Amino acid sequence: MLRVLLLTLSVVAIADAELCKPDAQNAFKVRLSIKTALGDNAYAWDANEEYLFKAMVAFAMRRYSSKNTTQISNVLLCNVTDRVSFWFVVTDSSKNVTTVPGSEVEAAIRMNRNRINSAFLLNDKTLQFLKITSTLSPPVEPSTPVWLIVFGVVLCLIVAGIVFLVVAGIQQRKKKNKESTEGENLEEKGEVTVAVENGIPCETLDLKAGHINGVFAADDERFTSL
Repeated sequence: MLRVLLLTLSVVAIADAELCKPDAQNAFKVRLSIKTALGDNAYAWDANEEYLFKAMVAFAMRRYSSKNTTQISNVLLCNVTDRVSFWFVVTDSSKNVTTVPGSEVEAAIRMNRNRINSAFLLNDKTLQFLKITSTLSPPVEPSTPVWLIVFGVVLCLIVAGIVFLVVAGIQQRKKKNKESTEGENLEEKGEVTVAVENGIPCETLDLKAGHINGVFAADDERFTSL
């Protein structure tokens, strides 16, 4: 009986070794950078951590397939190194001699990547599935809808334009009123200032007092005096 049991275990071990080995069909390599991520708080990778990894992969497969057939024993690890890297495969629970297609394992890992990372306090850069592309974090949605932000900007521009036009109109009206007031004051004083013409400055004409032309004044004195 003992020989049969040992023989069975050896056969299972050989079968597992054939299923889980580097570059085997449907096998994935994992690399962890625990010290890089956690520094002094880094934990040691041991059998308990391996058990947790198997449990998380089994959880991902069960959640992906919704069949609840994958067990922790279906997740096989091999070639574990001190720098914390290893290979793993997921065996088919119904046959237990073949592996689950790599596409299904990849889809399950991608679907539950954040949960797996959180279990080991790592992220996509420090917990790497070398054949599985990193999942993109969901885009951050602003608390305020984009359309409302655009509407607010457009409304502010319209209001600013209206205020500018009103202020410009008021200033222009004040300027016209000031010019008309100055013109009325000049008319009341009867003074008209003439600009320089032909390089000769003209005199200011006093409309009220009048202005006597010197030429005619001289002629009057010459002809009227006896």
